[in-house]
Amino acid sequence: MALKSFVEVSPDSHFPIQNLPFGIFKPEPGSTPRPGVAIGDYVLDLSSISDAGLFDGPFLSGSDCFQEPNLNKFLALGRPAWKEARATLQNLLSADEPKLRDNANLREKSLVPMGKVEMLLPIVIGDYTDFFSSMHHARNCGIMFRGPENAINPNWFHLPIAYHGRSSSIVVSGTDIIRPRGQGHPSGNTPPYFGPSRKLDFELEMAAVVGPGNELGKPVDVNEAGDHIFGLVLLNDWSARDIQSWEYVPLGPFLGKSFGTTMSPWIVTLDALEPFACDAPKQDPQPLPYLAEKISKNYDISLEVQIKPAGQEDSCVVTRSNFNHLYWTVTQQLAHHTINGCNLRPGDLLGTGTISGPEPESYGCLLELTWNGQKPLSLKGTTRKFLEDGDEVIFSGCSKGDGYNVGFGTCSGKILPSP
Repeated sequence: MALKSFVEVSPDSHFPIQNLPFGIFKPEPGSTPRPGVAIGDYVLDLSSISDAGLFDGPFLSGSDCFQEPNLNKFLALGRPAWKEARATLQNLLSADEPKLRDNANLREKSLVPMGKVEMLLPIVIGDYTDFFSSMHHARNCGIMFRGPENAINPNWFHLPIAYHGRSSSIVVSGTDIIRPRGQGHPSGNTPPYFGPSRKLDFELEMAAVVGPGNELGKPVDVNEAGDHIFGLVLLNDWSARDIQSWEYVPLGPFLGKSFGTTMSPWIVTLDALEPFACDAPKQDPQPLPYLAEKISKNYDISLEVQIKPAGQEDSCVVTRSNFNHLYWTVTQQLAHHTINGCNLRPGDLLGTGTISGPEPESYGCLLELTWNGQKPLSLKGTTRKFLEDGDEVIFSGCSKGDGYNVGFGTCSGKILPSP
């Protein structure tokens, strides 16, 4: 018998009882931020459930982690506490459990219509790392800038490439993004261009949210790395391609990336995604022993990007990809991150890098979709090489179960002009 909630959940909802993603919300303007889980069109207020003494298992009894304005304290408790919270909430929300279902007072207090709440960043992000883990994306970028004979550098197949990003400019879905200004390539003998970016792009990514960290100097074993990952979010790592291409040699991305990264508000746990686990691509050559996993898995998560062009009512689908296209798994990414002794902390964010599939309609950014502006995209009567002021970009992600979805909702942002 499939698990069913007493809360009405439409069949196409991203948030059935099988999902229960975690986030931070304000039930009304001026109220204190608090943790919640999404169930159908409602947010279940975990501070109310905690106040009622319903988290009574060995790991959460007496904990104040659901009275906090972010999820970091809960993340630090680790997988046994996460599993206990999930089991408790699935039981409380199930159709045949009267404890919440028949308590009108508690129901009134704890179930808040999603349309009324303000969603916030769910975690305090101390550090943000962005990987480069999609082979199709790496190959396309290499062909564009270095030619097909040297498309992917040899080191790429031996280690998950990454750079350390800027956590202060990570914003929650729905936040406007101001077009960055910076330097671009000079033409001929003139000085470099300076002004608003002319090649503003989205990057279709996901990110792993780190739970318990590791001590400085003590790497995480790749086969235990899953216990250090709470869940996944959608991530749009906006990129100013002209600024990026002028600045990135020899030290890598800087101002072309650090102006803004948009994150979806709901963290979908790895436990909720487990039914959608699938084999990761075969890695050739074999990775070094510290990256060799006993079970190497990705997740079957369908990803979609829509652009709503400035001044238009309707949005257009511009790409469809899938999380399972990643060459390096999130557990390999985390293990590699710590192999030199680097210490991760609860709430750290590990971006996957752009997730592109093998077909042109599955490329994960405009740089690839328009081949660096050479092939403009047609969007219902208008065209785009790169993003224009007023354009809104909307990501969504969802895994399809048997009669239910496990989804991420949306991750959106609109481009405002440079001041």
